[in-house]
This record gives sequence, structure tokens and C-alpha cells, in this order.
Amino acid sequence: MFNVFKGQVLETRNRIAMAPMTRSRTSQPGDVPNEIMATYYRQRASAGLIVTEGAPVSAVGRGYSMTPGIYTEEHIEGWKKVTQAVHEEGGKIFIQLWHVGRRSHSDISGMQPLAPAAIKIADQVFGPLPEGGFGMIETETPREMTLQDIKDTTAAFVQAAKNAIEAGFDGIEVHAAHGYLFDTFLRSESNQRNDQYGGSQENRMRFLVDTLQALTNEIGGGRVAVRLSPHIGEGFAGDDAEIVPLTLTLLEKLQPMNLAYVHFSENISRYVEVPEEFREQVRRIYTNPIMVAGKLTKQSAQRLLDKQYVDFVAFGTPFVTNPDLVARFTHDLALAEFDADARLTLYGGGEEGYINYSTYQA
Repeated sequence: MFNVFKGQVLETRNRIAMAPMTRSRTSQPGDVPNEIMATYYRQRASAGLIVTEGAPVSAVGRGYSMTPGIYTEEHIEGWKKVTQAVHEEGGKIFIQLWHVGRRSHSDISGMQPLAPAAIKIADQVFGPLPEGGFGMIETETPREMTLQDIKDTTAAFVQAAKNAIEAGFDGIEVHAAHGYLFDTFLRSESNQRNDQYGGSQENRMRFLVDTLQALTNEIGGGRVAVRLSPHIGEGFAGDDAEIVPLTLTLLEKLQPMNLAYVHFSENISRYVEVPEEFREQVRRIYTNPIMVAGKLTKQSAQRLLDKQYVDFVAFGTPFVTNPDLVARFTHDLALAEFDADARLTLYGGGEEGYINYSTYQA
């Protein structure tokens, strides 16, 4: 159960991953990773693989306040505390590279958000409130990206990946899900360009494919992963009938890159259930490692592994209140609930609701 995984480059002591979760606990100014974050990740290092909270690759890529960047020397030095802590416990850790695209506000990033087209929908993100403090604020209309913006963004991801390796990470995961930048390029509702990055499915996936290829060229495919969410409508006003077939075509393009894994996010926000047929299609097309996250239980996760639909199963909120989640699964111990109090301390704050959750007590 949840046994060792051995891939081309990545080897983990179990198949349980800690899914990326924004926690907004950085040191200010500068959004720098710190000791409390190192403690948080150390406590959860029994996971076969940790995927960090999203780390913006640039200032304009930032969409939530107090999230840790990976584009300055201070960020690199801060993340070294985290990777050292996880490695001292025998764990593996990938950093999630993030550009939120239109899901932002200039009060957070200091500049107008970027997107494939200047299209806004009703949406909120965690940022500074007019009356002081932080809370959920409405996003603003983005600026359509120029060709130079696209080129610069790919370069920012490559530099961020190099920074991540310098900081001691075992690899990187590109966030291309949940209505963030790459996801908005993939979908016709948000991508209304008439150049080589818009229109056809081939054009809409070009930005992501080119960026992933640049990353694999720089640090090797075995250290690169990507997160997708074709069955989630978060960050969009409507549904996209083409996103599932586009995703299957995308996987064909990713197959020869021999990525560390492809990570599917499911069953959150506005979503549809993933049909069995999709999982079968994915496995026929894509033979490299696959991870799935989204309200899994121990039992539903094991079923996915037993059917060989996935190689990793990722858990998010259970890891918030159960730093020893792997041990609890292994020994069939009860889980501490992720309740209303836990939700209140999910974003921002200090130790409470972050590193004060205990291991199992009989």
C-alpha cells in the first residue's frame, strides 16, 4: 500500500504526495521564505513527495499576498532553509512555479495583471484591504500580453527553475491549472488571440509546450512536472467543450519530454466528475508518471493506484491538520478534521493553525 515509487530520476519512499497549498506565511518585506515555513514542511516530510505552495516566478506573476517568490536572491536563501529541513528528514520536495495571469490586482503585484486577452470575470484573490489588513479582494481587468511578454514569461520560468535547483529543490512543478496564466491560454473563453498563441488548439497550447520544453532543456525532464485541471472550471465564467480533447493532445506532446509527472487537480471549486474513460485514455496516451489530487480518501486513492491509473496520490487539506498523515494511513489511525477553525487560519497569520498541529495521540 502506497509503496516505493521508482521513476527515471525521481525515487520516493512512498506514493503519497503533499499537494500544493497557499498558506501566506512569508516574511515581509520581500515575501521571503522563513524558519516557520521550514518547520511546516519538515513536519510533513514523511510524504513521498512534497509539492510546495505556488511560488511566483516574477512580481507580475504574483496574485496572492505574502506568497513566497523564487525570483530574488533573498527568495533563494529563504527556500534553502525549507529544502534543507525536508532533506534532513529524508523527504523529497518540488517547488510549484506560479504565474497567476489575470487572477490578481495591481495592489498585490504592483502592476496590471497579464493574460492572453484583456478579459475579466468576477473573481477574488487574497490581498490588501482598503481599511487595512488582508482579505479577499476583486481582481482587475488584465492587459493582453504582447509577444515580448510571452517570451519574457518563458524566460522567467526558466530562471525560476535554475533558482529552485540552486535553492536545493529536487525539481519544479509548473502550475498550469485553476484559471491561472497557462490555463487561460489553453481555453477559448479566455484566449481570444488571433496570432500563433490563439485560435486553434495547437496554437492555444503552444505557450505551455514551449515553456515546458525550455525547462526540460535547462534542468532535465526528470526534474520538471506540470499541473493541469481539465475538469475544473475555477477562474472561468463558463465551461470549455474543447479542454478535455485539448488536454489529451497536450499529453501526446509531453510524452517525449519524459517529465517527472503530470499532476491532475480534480474535485475542487466548480468541477465535473472525472469519467473512467478519461483515465483510460490518459493511460493509453501517456505512459510516464501521473499524479492525482482532489478530495481523495485513503480508499479512493488506493483504488486509483490499484487500477494503475496513477503513480502518485496527492492530499492537500488532510496534511494541514495531520502532519503525520502517512503514519495515520499506514496504521489506520483516525484523522484530525479540517474544520471551520482550520479554514480561518489557512491564509496568513503565524504558528497557530500552521505548525501547532500535533501527531497522533492515542
